[in-house]
Amino acid sequence: MTMLSVDDVHTYYGESHILEGLNIEVEEGESVAIIGRNGVGKTTTLRTILQLTPPKQGTVRFQGEDVTGLTTHEVAQRGIGWVPEDRRIFSHLTVEENIRIATPDPEDVPDALELAYDTFPDLERFREKEAGDLSGGQQQMVAIARGLVGDNDLLLVDEPSEGLAPQIVQKVVDALENIAAETTLVLVEQNFPMAMDLTDRFYLVDHGQVVGSGNSDEVSADDELIRRYLSA
Repeated sequence: MTMLSVDDVHTYYGESHILEGLNIEVEEGESVAIIGRNGVGKTTTLRTILQLTPPKQGTVRFQGEDVTGLTTHEVAQRGIGWVPEDRRIFSHLTVEENIRIATPDPEDVPDALELAYDTFPDLERFREKEAGDLSGGQQQMVAIARGLVGDNDLLLVDEPSEGLAPQIVQKVVDALENIAAETTLVLVEQNFPMAMDLTDRFYLVDHGQVVGSGNSDEVSADDELIRRYLSA
């Protein structure tokens, strides 16, 4: 079953044409990476799926339903979670309060907290600490935990390793591997080896269009197409 379909999408920021007829499909249970240089439209693709930046042309379908033009809240209610690049946690709330707010049904909060702390044991030690006082890596854990406990069918994760120390990156990778085993995942990530290790397939984007795609286990950083579009 096709979980997500982005069909001939054109998205603008003001007069700037960012996505220029972009097409991607994600099957239920898949993990798919969107890769490319900075500024080519990867984050805009996620924002377009969520209708944070609605397309001027084209359609976004989720589980067969056309969600183009819905509010972001309506899209999220249908089962799409988001871990944004800038995390967007509630800095003046505790770790536990951040997770509680992200849990749709209050009766599920105990299970949600258990899931969050099982995924990131470090967070349990800081459960009563304000999220804004955590390190960047710990804040990223909170952001991912919030996406995880939302009972989503599809999770969009934007640059989860950016700015993190290597030991924290490994914890994030381990968590995303566990998430990918249970949830359909779309990952935007600059770390090419990490992105390929975590996903089944990839789309390579340049200037708002897909310029390549394939199986993640069949490509390397030395491939001509990858070097052409990812090298500085």
